[in-house]
Amino acid sequence: MKNFPFITVQQALLVFRIVVSCLLVAHGAIRMIAGTVDGFGEFLNSKGFIIGPAIAWFLTIFEITGGLVLASGYFVRWIAAIFIIEHCFGIILVHAPNGWFVVGYQSGGAEYSVLLIFSLLLIAASAKR
Repeated sequence: MKNFPFITVQQALLVFRIVVSCLLVAHGAIRMIAGTVDGFGEFLNSKGFIIGPAIAWFLTIFEITGGLVLASGYFVRWIAAIFIIEHCFGIILVHAPNGWFVVGYQSGGAEYSVLLIFSLLLIAASAKR
């Protein structure tokens, strides 16, 4: 496979993994900074999860720590798999009822989560064994 003039495929994949990881860290960090973790837990309880607040805190902490570990290149396949599962549940519980588009024609849809899922699949598939 030919390389782009100023970056190799491996370098591009490294940058891609780090950027996606930063997006995931930001998602958890803003929830913690804004103080909305407990509200997320209440939302999960309303969807039938018995321990919604505990799940919300786990996911928030995982998004931050898992994102940082993913960026560092450790446990890439395992962390990507957990993030994929998380985003699949996000699509089912939150985004699918809002349609496809995140902004514009619709609001809060599934497109961003789908993009993250396929980004994580690429990251996992390109990880060194």
